[in-house]
Amino acid sequence: MALFTWSEKYSVKVAEIDEQHKKLIGLVNRLNDAMRQGQGKQALSGVLKELVQYAANHFATEERIMLANGYPDYQEHKTKHDKITKTVLDVQAQYEQGQTNITFELMDYLANWVDKHILGTDMRYSSFLVAKGVR
Repeated sequence: MALFTWSEKYSVKVAEIDEQHKKLIGLVNRLNDAMRQGQGKQALSGVLKELVQYAANHFATEERIMLANGYPDYQEHKTKHDKITKTVLDVQAQYEQGQTNITFELMDYLANWVDKHILGTDMRYSSFLVAKGVR
């Protein structure tokens, strides 16, 4: 059962970023499905690793586009990226060391990341970048 389904409400109107957000939704859904199906640590670890790699690549893409277009709230946005990255890396390290499990609490955090970060923080740059001609 998917936590999220892509819809236009998630679109920031920048194709490269929208495609990456679709991948994020897919990764969160895969992790949720693996957890609910009781898949082993290897399967969960693999999806979590993909999520960490995704975050690094996606945040670098957003930050590159923001910097190239003079987005005025770049530093604030980057600070939020840094906080999310630290949290995801901490969870991954704790999971790999057997100190935590993939839980409904973690899935809630990831669901909030998708909803609040895309619909809140990312939507703030959308109109700015579109006005600059970024599509």
